[in-house]
Parts: sequence; C-alpha cells; structure tokens
Amino acid sequence: MTLWLDRVFCEDALAGLARIPDASVDLLIADPPYGLGKDYGNDSDKLDAEAYLHWTEQWVDAALPKLKPNGSFYIFLTWRYSPEIFVMLKKRMTMINEIIWDRRVPSMGGSTRRYSSVHDTVGFFAKAKDYYFDLDAVRIPYDAETKKARSRSIFVGAKWLELGYNPKDVWSVSRLHREHRERADHPTQKPLEIVERMLKASCPPGGVVLDPFMGSGTTAVAAKRCGRRFIGFELNPEYCELIENRLAELDKPEPEAA
Repeated sequence: MTLWLDRVFCEDALAGLARIPDASVDLLIADPPYGLGKDYGNDSDKLDAEAYLHWTEQWVDAALPKLKPNGSFYIFLTWRYSPEIFVMLKKRMTMINEIIWDRRVPSMGGSTRRYSSVHDTVGFFAKAKDYYFDLDAVRIPYDAETKKARSRSIFVGAKWLELGYNPKDVWSVSRLHREHRERADHPTQKPLEIVERMLKASCPPGGVVLDPFMGSGTTAVAAKRCGRRFIGFELNPEYCELIENRLAELDKPEPEAA
C-alpha cells in the first residue's frame, strides 16, 4: 500500500479506483464536477442531468469500498443536484451533516428572477456509528471578550470555554478570488481552510485521505500540511502538473527573517 501513498495519478478516477485496496483509506473527500458545464480542459462537466447522476452513482460505488469501517466521506455539490445525490448516498451510508459553504460573495447584481446563489452544499457521511471524529482538533477559540463574559465560577475550568466551540454547519469562508495568495489556475479551487478542517476532524494523524477529483490539488496540499497521507486522481495533465508544483512549494525552506 505504501507504493500508492502521497501520489496523484493522472487518469480517470473510475479506472484508478479499481487498483486501490478496499478498506484502506480513512477519509474520502470528493469535489467532482457539478454538472454545470464548466471547462476543466475536457468534457467531464458536460453531461446532461440523467447521465450526470448515473455517473455520480458509478464513481460513488467504486470509491466507497475503499473506506475503512470507521471512515467517512465529504462531498462538495451544487444545490441543483444535492437532493438526488443525498438520497442516493443515504441508501449506502449514514448522513451526519449537510454543511453550507458560504463563499462570501459580495452583492453585485445577478439574476432579477431568482435569489443569487452564493453557497456550495457539502454532504458529510459516515460508514458506521463509531466513525472517527476529533472535535477538539477543529474547535474555534472564543475571543477574550467572550471569555471575560463567562468568568463566573460555574464556567471556570470548562473545557468548551478553554478549547473553543464546535464549528456550526454553515462555514463562512471566502472563495479564492484572483488576487488570493492561495489561488492557482483552476476555476473551482477550494480553500485550504475548508479541506484542512475536514482532515483534522475526520482523518487521524498519519491516516490516509482519498480524493478522486484532485483538481488544483488542495486535498493533497492540505494533507501534507496536516501530517496525513493522500492518494488521488486527476484527469487533466495540466492540473496534475499544477498539483506537483504546489506540493513542491511546501518542501521549500521558509525564508529567513531579516
């Protein structure tokens, strides 16, 4: 199995997944094409609704057996298809959360016949009741003002006050605009903050995360930064090169302070 770790294979996920041993990964993170016709350098996002949902079921059934018995699964989706895909997944796993990623898109016009869409939907699923989940690793610290307001004796020593609060199911994290320091040349790149939260909460240190649609490589970068192992697939050779460059940047020494 070690020969497969910390690698991104430049091939179709459906072909590559067959080579990964079953029950060998701790976490599955998938950010597949949304079925909205975006250009990823190929026709992977140009299926009609029926074909897209059929394809989704195909890769899900190929990927889920790779999870360990206590493994879990995060999937990024658009609201247009999340209802159908959630129903399909709930026949195979237990749904833990529906997470809303608020992309912090500024109000700049938009459609005049509907509300502006400014979020992505994320499904969080688990294989079993004893799924791995480390809440303490992703708690959000309280600010000094909040701690001071909870200074009464009944709060002294309270674990939740010292470690922070449980992230809610609405994650307000800015999308990666063109000037963002993380931004790579990919149309739907996800922020490290989001993927790192998933990894820290749902993949044990040294554990393995599988990403069938690596895209810009955020899952691989996040895994390396967080002390996890990774394996993934990406169809576009240009994105595979982008991923290698992003990973290589992590190996460069930090510049010395002046």
